[in-house]
Order: sequence, then C-alpha cells, then structure tokens
Amino acid sequence: MTSAAHSPRAAPAAAGFPNRPIPFLLRYIRLRRAQFSLLFAIIVGAASCAVAVQYGMKLIVDAMAVPDRMAAPIWFPLGLFLGLIAVEQTLWRLGGWLGCRTVVATGVDLRLDLFHHLTGHPMRYFAQHFSGALGNRISQTASSVTLIFSSLTWSILPPVVDFLGAVVVLCTIDYRMALALVGFVAVVGGVVLTFGSRGRPLHQRFAEEGARTNGQLVDVVSNVWTVKAFAARERERARLERELGVEASAQRRSWMFMEKTRVLHDLSLWVMAGSMLLWAILAWRAGRITPGDVVIISALTFRILHGSRDLAFALINTSQQFGGIAESLRVIGEPHAVVDPADARGFTPLRGAIVFKQVRYAYPGERHVFRGLDLEIPAGQRVGIVGPSGGGKSTLITLIQRLDDVQGGAIEIDGQDLRSVTQDSLRERIAVVPQEIALFNRSILDNIRYGRPEASDDEVHDAARHAYCDAFIRDLPDGYATLVGERGVMLSGGQRQRLGIARAFLKNAPILVLDEATSALDTHSEIEIQAALDDLMRGRTVLAVAHRLSTVAGFDRIIVLQDGRVVEDGAPEQLRQAGGLYASLWSLQADVLAAA
Repeated sequence: MTSAAHSPRAAPAAAGFPNRPIPFLLRYIRLRRAQFSLLFAIIVGAASCAVAVQYGMKLIVDAMAVPDRMAAPIWFPLGLFLGLIAVEQTLWRLGGWLGCRTVVATGVDLRLDLFHHLTGHPMRYFAQHFSGALGNRISQTASSVTLIFSSLTWSILPPVVDFLGAVVVLCTIDYRMALALVGFVAVVGGVVLTFGSRGRPLHQRFAEEGARTNGQLVDVVSNVWTVKAFAARERERARLERELGVEASAQRRSWMFMEKTRVLHDLSLWVMAGSMLLWAILAWRAGRITPGDVVIISALTFRILHGSRDLAFALINTSQQFGGIAESLRVIGEPHAVVDPADARGFTPLRGAIVFKQVRYAYPGERHVFRGLDLEIPAGQRVGIVGPSGGGKSTLITLIQRLDDVQGGAIEIDGQDLRSVTQDSLRERIAVVPQEIALFNRSILDNIRYGRPEASDDEVHDAARHAYCDAFIRDLPDGYATLVGERGVMLSGGQRQRLGIARAFLKNAPILVLDEATSALDTHSEIEIQAALDDLMRGRTVLAVAHRLSTVAGFDRIIVLQDGRVVEDGAPEQLRQAGGLYASLWSLQADVLAAA
C-alpha cells in the first residue's frame, strides 16, 4: 500500500547499511529531508510563538499598570496575545499532521530495510539466533526510532527553542539575567547529560535481556507439543521465571538510574527557578523592571523549568532507546557473509551441468567439511548423495544454492562461477524439495504460487495435479483458498510434501534438489509422493540427499560422501556389487526392513 508519505523504493545495498544508531537515524532523515525540514521548521515556529505569547502577557500587564484604566493601551497587546495563541495552536496541529505522516512512513521504511538486510544473511546466521528474537528486534527498533523522532519533535526541540527565546527576551530586560540563565542551563545540562550517559550500558543490557527472553519465550511456544508431551509446563514456567528475573533485574537497574538522574535534575532546577524569581523581585523593588517584566521572568523561568524537565526525561529516554537500537543493529546489521559482487550478472541457465573444482569449505570455528572437493555432474543426470551423518551432504547442496560461499576453489553451473552471478537469479533456476516443507499461513493457492508468483490459477492447478494433490485440495471446504495454518499445521505431513512438490513443478527449474524429501513419510504416502517425484525429475539435473537408500536405487548415479570426500561414485547396482561403504549401508537397511 502506498501513499504520498510512503512509496516503494529500492532496498539499501548491504554494503551501505548503517550499523550504528546515529548514521542509521540520519539515513532516514535524509530519505525524507523535505518533510523533516518542514516539520522541524513548524515546531520551531510553534515554540517561538509560545515564547512570544509570554511577551504578549507582559505587554498586557504593563498596560494594565497605568493609573488611568480607561485610557490604558490594552487592545493592541490583547489582540497580539490572542493572535499569537491562534498561530501557535495552528502550527502545533500542522506539526502533528505532518509528524504523523512522516514518522509513520519512516517506521515502515526502516522495518522493510531491516527485514531485507536480515534475510540477506546466510542460513548459518539463523541457526545462531532465535527467530522470535530477530523478529522482535525489528519491531523494537522501529518502536525505538519512532519514540526518538517523536521525542526530538515534541520533547527536545520545543524546550530548546523556549530556552533560546527566553535568552532573547531576558536580554531586552537585563542582559545579566540572560547570561545567568545560560550559565544555569549549561551547568545543569552538562551535569545531567554526563551523569545520564553513564547509564547507557545499563539500558543496552536491559535491551539485550529483553530480546533474549522474548526469543526464548517464542522458542517454548513454538515447541508447545514437546512441553505437553513431557509434562514440562511447570518446569518451563520455573525456567522462564528465572530468565524473567534476570531481565527484571536489568530493567530495575536501568529504571533506577533514570530516577537518580531525575532527582539530580529537579534539585538543580529548583535552585535555578528560585534564584531567578528572587532576583526579579529584588529588581522590581529597586524600580529597575516593571511588573510585566516580573511576570514574564516568572513565566519563562517556570516554562523552562517544566520544559527542561521534559527535555531531560526525553534525553534520558532517548539514550535508553539508543541502547536498544545499538543492540539490534549489532545483531541484525552485521555485514552479510555472502554478497554479490558489484559486477555480478544474472545467471543464464543452459542444461544444468554442475562442476566442483577443488572446493574448500569450513563452518566458522569448526573443522573443514571439504578440502579440495572435485566433482562433475553432467546435465540431466539423476544423482543420489548418500553417506554417514556429518559427511558433507547437506553442505554440498547448501553451496550449490549459494546459501554460503566456498572458501576456496569454485562451483560452476553451465560454466558460470556461482560467485559471479546474483544470488536471486541463481536460486530462481533451482527447485528445492526439503524434508520439512516450509508453508506460510496463507492460502494453498498462494503457497504453491510461491514457486512462480506470476503463474496463473490454471498453471497452479496443473502443477497440483502433477503433484497428486489436486484431489485432496478440492475436498477441503475452501479448496485452494484454504489457509494452511502456521507452518502448514492444518495439513498432514504427506499433504505438505505434495504441496512442496507442486511448488517445484510450478517453478519448472532445470536443476532439482531433493533433501530427504520422503524420509519422514509413511510407506503409503511415500509411494504416492515418489510417483510425483518421478514425474518432477524427468528431464532435469537432480541431486537427492537420502538416508533411505531405496529412494535413490533407480538413479543414474550414487555419490558416497564420507568426511567431506567422495569415497565411492558409480551406478547403484555397481556400488552394491563393489562391497564398499554403500554396499554395507544397503545391507544394513535391508536387514532392518527384513526384521520389521
């Protein structure tokens, strides 16, 4: 949905994504430079009118102090006073309208940017962080930025203008009072800001604990079946109580530091206000200033008193919000590990020939998975990838999709180095059917169409028929419009798997990756889905990771991976006769089936 305040725009380049709070905020001010400039100008104008209103009150009081009341020049000051009030209120309302449009649209922009940057991280990044905590960080960052911009507009800028206006007005009465006010505010502001800045680590620690606790809460809720199955409700409640206790302790330390800062601020301003008012009264008794001067000095002093309290609270709160933003950017804003080069071109698929050339790869801080892996897969060949756990099977298909980059050597598809093409253009030409099909809480039609968003309804229905799922979809009360629930929970495992296959049919990519696509299914479901997969594999280059060897027994070729090396390579029947690792695995599974 677009509007004048928010329209589609290009996502920021990963390399240019700011990962510190101030550059991050300035980025969004620059994106809407005209709106923010006009907003700040309106607020400055409204706050200036508020100071001028106090001066209008001084003129009224001085006019009323003349002996001849009927001849008192009261009407001009009164008209000026009422006019300034009208202009002030009009400007505040204009500022509210423009601020609403500008700040809300900025919140949308930054959430989109954070989401775009977050989804650009490699898959291993998501294995290291709670998904709930990551989503919560985006929401919290948007809330913090909105609060900062709102505080800047309504709680920081107006008191600053009040102060500057008070200095100007006091210079017309007694410049010494203006200098005293500047000195008071400088000392108080310096003390409060110095003391308040020491609390940033406390505020940041509270933000860290909040994000961590929320992530753990989401983790438990998403695994509620396990909690119930193991009668662990009370155990999880006790665990959550401990975690919330740690968060609450961090929150109390952050909160109490803010309260100490407020006490220091209030004491300082009490001394300032009392001193200024006493000075004004003594000057009036000495005949150096008028009653109107006393009124405006009192009014401005107390206005600054309350305004500076709001300013101090806003600055402290802003410091707290900066801590939360810094923590979120530290996690989400870290540079991408997989980046398209500046001269990357779109992937041009031919037939789907895949070549590994001396590929080296290791997960951070762990042992090497591949040390100089060489492998060639001709176009149109169906290859089963088997072997013991930890041998590198999943890593191999991860690298083919460029979900992470090789650390040495190269992977080429149809003669194109994967690092020289854009990630999206490559993945558009690879269809994947994983063991756990990821479905969105959307309609069945939308979930199948995810494979090719521009596909027509007829094309979606045709893909569903090829995947043997059209019949069960039409039996549902809402047919293709049926919502599948979170992660497809409203459907059975076999139904979800067939939707995943339909999505791959619709994508119609030259390369097909099957990652344990039938291992979690019962025998009846596996037979149906295997028939759908046989249709899907026809005419494509296929790489199938399998623990159940029977699912790849009819393939053209089997590759056995062990400790990141190809230890056997050949046709299934040839390897069964060779008496090696594949033959041992085949015999073991055959014995298990016979015993069952």
